[in-house]
Amino acid sequence: MSERLVDAARLIGEKDDFDAMPLGGGDLSEIWHLRFPSGREAVVKIGGQPQIEAAMLESLAGTGVTVPQVLGVAADLLVLSYFPPARTDWAALGAAMARLHATPQPGRYGWDADYAFGTVPIENGWDDDWRRFWREKRLRPFLGGLPREHAARVHHVMERIDTLLPEAPRAVLLHGDLWSGNVVYTPDPAGGTRAALIDPACFVGDASADFAILTLFASPPPAFWEAYGPLPSGYERSILAYRLWPALVHCRLFGATYLPLLDRCLDAISL
Repeated sequence: MSERLVDAARLIGEKDDFDAMPLGGGDLSEIWHLRFPSGREAVVKIGGQPQIEAAMLESLAGTGVTVPQVLGVAADLLVLSYFPPARTDWAALGAAMARLHATPQPGRYGWDADYAFGTVPIENGWDDDWRRFWREKRLRPFLGGLPREHAARVHHVMERIDTLLPEAPRAVLLHGDLWSGNVVYTPDPAGGTRAALIDPACFVGDASADFAILTLFASPPPAFWEAYGPLPSGYERSILAYRLWPALVHCRLFGATYLPLLDRCLDAISL
């Protein structure tokens, strides 16, 4: 039995008598499902930045979307409530994102703490200029790790960011890392299915940015878009620039195998 899992159990007032099963999807953290003799269940994440993630989950919960309850937080441990799984329901996810993005935020962009995807830092801070935030916090930090040709192409996009992004989009809370692995579908006690959002990398910005990773690695069906409702103004153009960021993150995390993805994202931007 892992000593860290015992620590997690004790953190939430349980003893070291439990079943532990690894959960898939944790590329950047170790994730476990614990089941206790009482019937209580919990999810344990080992690694990452648990205090910041816990604060992000609480911010998401404040908009009315479904997220895991934070049961306990320690230096490298995050203990969360467990959701029994249900079938994928794209309409439920679209409705959840509509609720998240409908909650107004103060008219500034960013977040009050830096974060990270594993070893890749995510710079935040606050800025009242959305285009500058995206250029300086989401694109420029990745130039140094790219081959010269790719860095030049990304820099070219940065110089023309005003032609791609809205000047002052409505400020909404973003999940920040929305892909299929960060959504858990679970039965709704009232009937149907709920889409629970997990593993956030929150910041405040243009709602369109939340669809970058989702549409980069998947093709949400019409049910998702119908449940979400009207897309933000300028979506068709801005989404091309927003997809650059997850492509850059993947290049930094996993190496040159993701350069063709970055090429496709750059090719899609006509400047």
